[in-house]
Order: sequence, then C-alpha cells, then structure tokens
Amino acid sequence: MRDTLWLLLVAGWVISPLTPHVPAWTMPFAYGLLLWRAWLACTLRPLPARWLKAMLLVAAIGLTLLSHRTIVGRDAGVTLIIMLLALKTLELRARRDAMVIFFLGFFTLLANFFFSQSLLVAAVMLAGLLGLLTALINSNMPVGRPTLMQSMRTAAGMAALGAPVMLVLFMLFPRMAPLWGMPGNDASGRSGLSEEMKIGNIASLALDDAVAMRIRFDTPQARPPEQRHLYFRGPVMSYFNGMEWFAASGLEGRASRDGSTSARLEVRGEPVRYEVTIEPNRRHWLLLLDAAGQAPQLPQGMQARMTPALQWVVNRPISNMLRYTAQSYVDFQSGPLRRTRELDPYVQLPHGFNPRTLELARQMRADPRLADKGSVAFVDAVLQRLRSQGYTYTLDPGVYGTHSADEFWFDRKEGFCEHIASAFAILMRALDIPARIVTGYQGGEVNAFDGYWTVRQADAHAWTEVWIEDRGWIRVDPTGAVMPSRVGQYLRLQTPRGALGTAMDTVISPGTISKLRAAWEAVNNGWNQWVLGYTQQRQFDLLRALGMQTPSWQDLARLLGLAAGLAALAGIAWSLWEKNRQDPWQRMLGAARRRLARAGLTLAAHLPPRAMASRVREHFGASPQSRERAQAIAAWLLRMEQARYGSRPATASAGLRREFHRLKWPASDARPDRHGSP
Repeated sequence: MRDTLWLLLVAGWVISPLTPHVPAWTMPFAYGLLLWRAWLACTLRPLPARWLKAMLLVAAIGLTLLSHRTIVGRDAGVTLIIMLLALKTLELRARRDAMVIFFLGFFTLLANFFFSQSLLVAAVMLAGLLGLLTALINSNMPVGRPTLMQSMRTAAGMAALGAPVMLVLFMLFPRMAPLWGMPGNDASGRSGLSEEMKIGNIASLALDDAVAMRIRFDTPQARPPEQRHLYFRGPVMSYFNGMEWFAASGLEGRASRDGSTSARLEVRGEPVRYEVTIEPNRRHWLLLLDAAGQAPQLPQGMQARMTPALQWVVNRPISNMLRYTAQSYVDFQSGPLRRTRELDPYVQLPHGFNPRTLELARQMRADPRLADKGSVAFVDAVLQRLRSQGYTYTLDPGVYGTHSADEFWFDRKEGFCEHIASAFAILMRALDIPARIVTGYQGGEVNAFDGYWTVRQADAHAWTEVWIEDRGWIRVDPTGAVMPSRVGQYLRLQTPRGALGTAMDTVISPGTISKLRAAWEAVNNGWNQWVLGYTQQRQFDLLRALGMQTPSWQDLARLLGLAAGLAALAGIAWSLWEKNRQDPWQRMLGAARRRLARAGLTLAAHLPPRAMASRVREHFGASPQSRERAQAIAAWLLRMEQARYGSRPATASAGLRREFHRLKWPASDARPDRHGSP
C-alpha cells in the first residue's frame, strides 16, 4: 500500500503545473480518479470492473474532443496524457502496470516544458523526477523494503550520476533551428502592447507587475542613461478612427512602396550599448531604446528591419525568450525637415468627433500671440495648459465616451498616459501640426543583486511625437507635463491596497518583500541568461574559447563524440577499478576454480570451499600422486573456509596467498598462469 500511495502522490504532483493549460474539467477528473484509487488501496477493495474503466476512457476522450475539437496536437495531447495517467492507476495490480505508469509519468513531466521553461517549473519537475525514480526503485524491491528515505537517497544518487551526462549534452548538443526549441502558441505569450490603442488599454497593463524585459547596459562606468531618456520604442500609432488609434504599418507601407518616405535618422553623440532579454509576446516588434540606427544583433535565423517610424520588427513572432544586443542614441533627429505630402496622414482626423477640441484649436490659431510664432509656440501653449489648469494623472479616470478628447480637455481633466497622449495628439492635428502616438515602455528599476534593469508591464507608456519644421519628428511626452515625476523620477502610480495588503504590511515590511522579490528575480534572470538563453551563438563562443577559430555545428558534433568516447573510457576504467576492488577472498577462490578447470574439474561458481574440497578429493583420488596433491588443495580450501567463516573471519591472508602459489595443481603445466593468479 505504501508504494501505491507514493506513486499516486507523485502522479498528482507531476500533473499539477499543467492546471492553467488544460480545460477546467481535466484536473477535477484526474484528481478524482487518483483519490478514488488511493481509497481503494487504503480499504483493500477490488479495482473497478473493465466496463467501468472503458466508460471512463470514452468520457475522457469525448470531453477532450469537445474542448479541443481534436485529439491530436499539443494541447489535446497533453489533456489526454493526463487522463491516461490517471486512468492507468485504476489498473495498478502488478509491476508491469507500474512500469506503464512510470513511462506516462516521465512523458507528463516533459509535457510541462511545452508551456513553460521557467526556473520554478524546472524545480517542481526536478522534485517530480526524484519522486518517479523513488517509485521505480520501490517497484524493484521487496514490498515495504527498503524505507522510503533510503529509496529517495538512491534516487538522488542516480540523478547525481546522470547530471554530468546531462550537462555535457546541454553544453554540446548542436542547437539547429528550427529543430531545437519548443513551439510557441498564441495563448502562451503575454501580449502586453498591441498594434491598436483603445483608450484605457495601457491603464490595464499598469496593474500587471509581470516582467516585460530585462536590460544590461554596457556603458562607461556601467551607468545607464538618465530616467528621462529611458524610452523603449514599440508600435507607432498614426491612424485614428475617432475611438481607437492604429499602428502606422498601413499608411507607412503605402508611402514606402513609392519611395516617398524613410526614417531619415541622424544620430549624434556617443551610443548607448545594451543587451535586452525580452519575454515571449507573440509579436513581431523589438523594443529598443530610442533611437537605434543599426540593426540589433539577433540569434541566427532572425532578421530585423526598421520601419519609417523608427520601429524595429523581426521576420517571425517572438514566441520564446529572446536575447539581443543593440546600441542607441538619445540625441537624434528623424523625418523630413520640410513639410511634404508624406506628412498629410498625420494631420487627418475623422469627421464628427471632438467638436470642442476642434473649436479650441481654431481659437488658438486665431490668437496672434501664437499664430506668428509657429508650431513650437502651439506645443508649448498646450503643455502649459496641462501644467496649470488642474489636469491630473490617474489609474482610474472612468470610462471615456465617443468624444474622448473633449472629455479630457473640458470635463474630466484626468487620465492615464494614453488618455493624455491621445487628447494631445488630436489637438495637435486640429492645429495642423503632424502628430502620432508612440507606445512602448518608459523607465525601469535596477536590481541590486545582479545589476540588470527590469522593465515591467506596469511600465507600459504612451507618448507623442510631433513634426516641427527644420527639426523633424520630436518627442513630446504630455504625461510629463501633468506628472513630471512619472518620467523624471520614475514614480509609478500604485493601486489602492486592500485590507489584506495593509494587514500584511504589519507582518512583513514592504522593503523586505521588495528585497525578496529582487533576489528571486535575480536568480530567475540567471536561469534565463545561462540556461534558457544558451543559444547556438553561445555554443560557438564556447568553442572559440577552446581555440577553434571558425566553429560550426559539425565541430560541436565532433566534440560531443569525443566527450562520449572519453565517457566510455571512464566507464571502462571504473569497471576495472571495481574489479580490483573485488573481495580478495573471492578473487583467490575464483583463481583456484580456474586452475581446477584447466586440470579437468569444472566447479559451479556457487559451490562453497568445503564442497569444492570434497569434489577435488573425489575427482583426483585415482592415483597416489594426484591424491596427495588433491589432499593439499582440499586442506587449503578448508583453511579458506576457516578464514572466511571462522570465529575470527578475514577476507584473505598473505599466508593463504603464498600457499596458493606453492600448491602443485593436478595436470598443471609449467607455463606462467596469466588468468589463474589471484
């Protein structure tokens, strides 16, 4: 019963991390079957009938079809493997059934990595692996023996012996895309930003504290740019339909086909060099510090290009954690310097929306104090309005209606970054100033444990770019006018804490919680960098460190073969060492058995020395000469027995070994004995 309950416990542990990735009915069904089997084991009741198990199997397949519309593929396959594992426990009678459960358990263990390769999942699966190995050892031992702790120690020893092999395979097994890696899934990645911006979308991201990316700056004195320069550029919104903003790909794509527009980027000053580790988001865009004039260094097989809006996109979605290096310039200029037709889409507004904002723009254009000073004066006037007329920055501005800009400028006077940026861009366009919205991330916080900067989904931000004659596109962040600390000092808005959160602050201080989270994120980042981020490029870097000038995957294969050969030689050496460590008494007795076999007497390996002595007397008693030799050999064998099983046993003695060499063996030849000497 002990072994059965342990196996059921391990099965429940192995399937538990898959709970978020399978239909809601799967886990109650599976755990119900496991608990039922545990109850049968504890009460010594018979296992269910075959017809009942068949009905349960049909129900599991039917529910899988109903949920996934198929029984093939990753998601449906994982659901089925969980159900098969749970159902097989209802047939657990003999060792053969246990072996099937072991194999299903190991396969389910692997299935967890289809969805996540995080450090936490790896730790949970390591515990599951040790549990399955413990159950496997128990299945090959007498019932109830050894103790569970002894079996666990043996399992840990087996895992430790296999760890070097695993490490060598991890380091040297060629990573050849697209064969290496897990397939992505649209539901598995965090989308974060989007190609559309509906008023209120980014405010919802501000409640998400998940990591979006990590950055390691490579600058003199290891100091990154100031907080006010940490704008990581994402999708650029240029089309507005009255309710939502859309990415610029459509209109910029039309312009780029006739060659009428380009990024026209000019950079100045020293570049900022950095490395980005971005979480999977199932999007095509990269997030780079404004502005990057050169393509980032990407893993083999990925290519990046820059759009006319300075956004970098790659040739396939980012479905797995991606690391790339780049350099950017915080001092740059982009876009045309003279007003051309290519800027016309950036002043377009839909008809019938925000009439009061349009009227405000008409009044500002009619003001002689502003009209004669150009676009810069209008921009400064609008920013001054945001600073001085009671506008506030909030996570909860309420639901905006059809005329969102009117509501912001005249009614609510509060909003999150996308409310402010949208209202500002609409007013700029109404003033006939080309404007667009840029979404991305602003700011970040340094982790004191590993020095990486962490950018979270809560750092998602929206700002505007306006076109100014002789200057091109310039960044204007109207949120900074409403709340300067959001940009300059990097102060996020915090959601109100509930009663539970306030009570927890009296138990553990927020500072301690922050330090614990930073420590965990540093450990998790190390896992991401050195395990999940161990790409083919890093393999080649390892080969270069070993002296290979132009490494290739063939070199990896040869090095792996060399490692396998060395491992085989090490195994042979281990076997020889183990053989030499064999009991000297057993080795001496084996040598005597081989000497007798050469003389014509073959003795079974299980015979003890006393039985061997008796057989020697019987076999060699025909002539006086051979009888005398047989008596000496028999006497020596009896002394061997006395040395082993007497009141003061010893494994062997030098005297017995010397006697062995002085013995005259029947029909012995004079050649040196290469195999019979102990």
